[in-house]
Amino acid sequence: MAGKPLTKAQVIATLAEKTELSKKQIIDVMNAQMNLAYVEAKNGYTLPGIGKLVVVNRKARMGRNPATGETISIPAKRVLKFRVAKAAKDAIG
Repeated sequence: MAGKPLTKAQVIATLAEKTELSKKQIIDVMNAQMNLAYVEAKNGYTLPGIGKLVVVNRKARMGRNPATGETISIPAKRVLKFRVAKAAKDAIG
């Protein structure tokens, strides 16, 4: 059985230890990467070896209200998806 996912603090501490950078420097790098991903997501943003953020256009469709069973119209919209890189898939077996 797998362990629990790392918390943000654990990720920061691990990266700081492995790179010999301070925790503050790691936080700055993570925040810069996050902000860059937000800005560039509309064009597709790749994290090499991990995956890619892509915008997908969903078509309008008919759905059903689970509480009442009433048919409802769901409008078309743009959504953000994450496509996992082959290397990441292969790494987990």
